[in-house]
Amino acid sequence: MVDTLFPGIVAHRVTTPRLTANVLERRADAAADHVRTVVFVHGNVSSSLFWQPTMLALPGEIRALAVDLRGYGDSDVLPVDATRGVRDFSDDLASVIDELGLGAVHLVGWSLGGGVVMQLLLDRPDLVASLTLQAPVSPYGFGGTATDGSLLTPDGAGTGGGASNPDFVARLAAGDRSDEPGSPRAVFRSSYVAPGYESPYEDIWVESMLSTATGPDNNPGDATASESWPGFAPGGRGVLNTLAPTVFDTTAIVHADPKPPILWIRGALDAIVGDASFFDLNQLGKAGIVPGWPGDDVAPPQQMIVQTRAVLDRYAAQGGAVTELQLQQCGHSPHLECPDEFRTALLTLLEADAAAAA
Repeated sequence: MVDTLFPGIVAHRVTTPRLTANVLERRADAAADHVRTVVFVHGNVSSSLFWQPTMLALPGEIRALAVDLRGYGDSDVLPVDATRGVRDFSDDLASVIDELGLGAVHLVGWSLGGGVVMQLLLDRPDLVASLTLQAPVSPYGFGGTATDGSLLTPDGAGTGGGASNPDFVARLAAGDRSDEPGSPRAVFRSSYVAPGYESPYEDIWVESMLSTATGPDNNPGDATASESWPGFAPGGRGVLNTLAPTVFDTTAIVHADPKPPILWIRGALDAIVGDASFFDLNQLGKAGIVPGWPGDDVAPPQQMIVQTRAVLDRYAAQGGAVTELQLQQCGHSPHLECPDEFRTALLTLLEADAAAAA
C-alpha cells in the first residue's frame, strides 16, 4: 500500500453544512501564526495529494491548505448537479473556508479547479484575496465554442460527459495501477506532464487519480442525444457536464468589484488545455480520430488560450492586475514540472498583494 501523505503533511476532516471534506495542511501550520493563507484546489481526476510538494516549499509565514472536492480524494462522494455549472464544487469550497474561519484567502486552482475558483470569485468575492489560475479551463467552458465564446450548437454538442473515454473511466473504477496504454499512469505521463518528465512520486499521483469517484453522478457524468455531430450533448449530472459551455461561463469576473490580482500560469506543451487540445472532440475530429467531422466552419477546435487571454485582458482593462506566465518545456502541471518557477510566481503575487494592501 502506498503511503500517500508526505512527511510534514497532515489530513483533517472538516464537516460543513454541505459535506465532510478532506483538507491537507502542513503539520507545522496547525499551531503557528500566519501572515496569509493559500488554499489549493485540484483538477479533474486528481486530488489534494498533488499539491503536497508545493505546500511544503512555501515559507513558514504562509498557511498552506489543500481541499479535496466532492467525489475526489477522501472527501464525501456526493452527486454533482451539473445544471449549476461548477457551483456544487465552489459552494463546497466556500463552506470549508467558512467553517475554518479563514476569511479572504489566496486561491490556487488547477484545470477544473481554475474554473471552481473563478466561480467562487463571482459568488463569494469576500473569500478571494487573489487568484492563481494554473492551466485553467477557459472562462467559456470546455469545448463547443467559437473564439468569441459563442456556442457552436445550441445544445453544446460534443461536450460534457459523452466526451469521456469509457475505457479510461473503467480503468479508474477498477483501480488500474499498471502502465498499460490507456491506464491512469499512462495518461499522467502522456497528458498531465510534458514528454520526458519523471517523478519519484508517480505512485502517489496515480493513487490520487484513482481516488476519483466514477459514474453518471460523478465522473464523467451522463449525456443526451444530439442531432449535431458527433451525436451527443451534455447531460445534467456529473463532473464533465459542469464544464459544458451551456452551463459554465465565468466571464463575468471582468466586472468583479473589487478585482483581486490574478496570476495565469501554464505550460507551453499542455496537452489538455490549449488551442489544439486532444481532449476536445472537435480537435479529434479534425485530426481524423473521430469520424464524420463536419469541418472548421461547423466544428472548429476551441481556442482555449485565446479565449482565456481575451477575458483576462478585459479584466485588466477594467482595473484588475493580471500576470501571464507561460513556461517552456512544461505541460499541464507547472507546479510539478517547474516547481521553482511556479513558487516564485506565486510568492511574487502574494508579496505584490501585500504591498498594495499596506
